[in-house]
Amino acid sequence: MLMVLIVLAFITGWTFVYGTYYILAYDRLLMEKRLKMIKTQSTLKVHRNEELQRPFMDRAVRPLLRWIYAVTRRFTPVKKRVDLEKKLVLAGRPLGLSSHEFISLYYAVAALLGLTGFLLALAGRLNIFSRLLCGLWGMIIGYFLVELYLKIKTKNRQEQILKKLPDVLDLLTVSVEAGLGFDAALSRVVQKIKGPISQEFSIALQEIKMGKQRKDALKDLGIRTGVEELNAFISAVIQADQLGVSIGNVLRVQSMQQRNTRRQRIEEKAMKAPIKMLLPMVFFIFPTVFIVILAPAVIQMIENLSK
Repeated sequence: MLMVLIVLAFITGWTFVYGTYYILAYDRLLMEKRLKMIKTQSTLKVHRNEELQRPFMDRAVRPLLRWIYAVTRRFTPVKKRVDLEKKLVLAGRPLGLSSHEFISLYYAVAALLGLTGFLLALAGRLNIFSRLLCGLWGMIIGYFLVELYLKIKTKNRQEQILKKLPDVLDLLTVSVEAGLGFDAALSRVVQKIKGPISQEFSIALQEIKMGKQRKDALKDLGIRTGVEELNAFISAVIQADQLGVSIGNVLRVQSMQQRNTRRQRIEEKAMKAPIKMLLPMVFFIFPTVFIVILAPAVIQMIENLSK
């Protein structure tokens, strides 16, 4: 009985103290509650604005691609992911997607075009076999469209690297002959020249600064680009470094060689231009010329024969 009285007295005392504090501090507690609510709403608004300012690719496309990969990862061979990673490196990692996300892009585009083909066949009131066939063709076309996009990006990137390579070698030659070291000359190239080749040299410089050997960093650069001319230059630089040959002489020879190679490439394209122009001339220009020249004579002949 005494224990019960003690407990009741404690509860009564605690309730009295808390009630007194609540009555006296009611306004301050209410203000703190409102300030906390305003702060929470403001924080949510800031997060919402930051979310809306992010690119649509990061807000919507990437989460969707990750979800697709989470569903399809068990059906995707490991070799496919490895091969795709190599292709993405050669293409400069378009859209900033990883190999997992790009695999999901294959599935997404194939499914989208397959569904489009099926719906078009359904709208055309074709039979069920034709609908399935149109859906299948849509999926195949979607898959190869993504593959074609990757090949085009790779080719364009390699062409940009090949186009900038003689200028890069000239700048390297001038910088080395002016007294800079090879790494400092590469840094100057990164500062002065823009494009994929500058980005690749920047990555190689970062790897060298992190402790990677120069020859290994340059070899990896050649693997990432897949350009034969750049690989030949890298091999010459590595060989000169191992044999102790003057790097300035090697750079000068490589620069002249790349200039001659580019001139020959341009002459080759100029020689192919007439042959490439022959097809549109035969099918588009010549028929128009024949119509303009022969149409009046044909009309006059028809009028004379009709009299």
